[in-house]
Formats: sequence, structure tokens, C-alpha cells
Amino acid sequence: MGFFSWRTQDTDKSIANNYSTRSTFRVQMLDNKGNVWTEDNYEGYGVFGGKDYYELLAEMNGITDTDVDRLRMAGINLAFSKGNHSGVGTEGVLYPNLVEMADGWRYDPMGPESCEYQGFFYDDESDEDEDESGWNVADINEY
Repeated sequence: MGFFSWRTQDTDKSIANNYSTRSTFRVQMLDNKGNVWTEDNYEGYGVFGGKDYYELLAEMNGITDTDVDRLRMAGINLAFSKGNHSGVGTEGVLYPNLVEMADGWRYDPMGPESCEYQGFFYDDESDEDEDESGWNVADINEY
């Protein structure tokens, strides 16, 4: 299974996971009712402050299930429904918001953009992408 990652809606930063060469930072996930979950060390699997992004997406759209795996899958299916292969901004679907600072944030039903690097596979065009040894994930392609 791959990583899930997005870009923060308030600062447009890629949400790196704790397996990448980039440092993690505080991310807050909000629903449309003002509830907030805070994550300081994102692991890359869609869970922020103990709450799964896709479970929350399902709940925000009226889906209920006592089985968390089925609920999560229902959220994933809903995000990618109606022929939307990106899973972002599906018409008529409410999305959780991901921001660095929830205080003062106004809910956006379209939700965050996906991170093209999955919070891990950063290219070598930025100094931020390298760890202290100078090794970079993009260097793997050379072997």
C-alpha cells in the first residue's frame, strides 16, 4: 500500500510523512462542523490526530458503519466517485480540510489538493529534499 498525502490548504505545503527525508510539521484536520484533529508526526497513511481522513470523509457525507475498514473504503470510493480519478474535489462531496493553523480557518468543501510526491517521493530540485547525508530518494532511479 502506498502513502496518502496532500498539500495544506492554508500554506500549500506538502505534508511529508515521518519516513521521508523532510521533517514533519503540525497539521490540523477539520470537518465541516468545526471539529479539529491535530497531528504532529504524520505517518503517511491518512490518519491525523487519531482520525482517518477517509473515515471522516465518509461520515461527513452521511455514511455510517461500525466496521472502520468498510467505512474507510466507503470514504475512498466516495472521494474517487463520479469518474474523478484524482479523488480531489468530487462534485457534491464534502472533504476534510488540512491546514497548519485551524484557528481562523474557514471551511472549504473542496478539500485539499493531493501531494504529487505522496509525502515521501520528493525530487532532487530543492535543497529541502535532501537529508543531511546528501542522499535523495530521486537517486534511486540511477541504479
